[in-house]
Amino acid sequence: MPLILGPDALAPVTLDRREGPYGEVVLRRRGEDFEIIANGCFLMDTSDGRSERLLIDAALAALPAGRPAPAVLIGGLGVGFSLARAAAEPRWGRIAVAEREQAIVDWHLDGPLAGISGAALADPRTAVLTTDLVAYLRTTTDRYDALCLDIDNGPDWTVTEDNGNLYSPAGLADCHARLTPGGVLAVWSAQPSAEFEQALRNAGFHGVRTEEVGVARGVPDVVHLAIRAD
Repeated sequence: MPLILGPDALAPVTLDRREGPYGEVVLRRRGEDFEIIANGCFLMDTSDGRSERLLIDAALAALPAGRPAPAVLIGGLGVGFSLARAAAEPRWGRIAVAEREQAIVDWHLDGPLAGISGAALADPRTAVLTTDLVAYLRTTTDRYDALCLDIDNGPDWTVTEDNGNLYSPAGLADCHARLTPGGVLAVWSAQPSAEFEQALRNAGFHGVRTEEVGVARGVPDVVHLAIRAD
């Protein structure tokens, strides 16, 4: 006899809810998947990590051939797919992750998301920076060969208002300054944005393009890519 699921079989179950300096962040389980909700806005889940992995793969592929041990900064730990993908690639020499929500870091260190990211966090190349990405890019002197940024649903749909600073001319100038010559900026988005592509060109990037990943809801997830000139 086939299993018949009731109407509440896939209703979300709240596993943790915390109030932090940037608002409320919630971890939920829906069936076999986990979801992160920030300030009431769906951020990401574990149902399909193809576009989060593309964020890393596309950045690495766009780097100049033969660049030794490139360093990557991942903006946003999320559910851990991007970090796990980076750690699975031996070419990366240094992997930093900027995550401003301590709750999300905790869920990966000793919580339900450790199964996704545990091996990556234990990798000696990995460092977790518990900091706001926008502030870090503005103030640090560190430089990276790739910036892989996924802190929102995209340039046109930010989780908090201050996140919009990342996509502003000043924020893109900070990204440009933090990249080594020939370095790659990769930005995840829930939908294509021609306006953001033009903003990247205006900020001095070249080779601007967008890669799409089809998803079940119809509108493709995308990764916006841009290169810092030598």
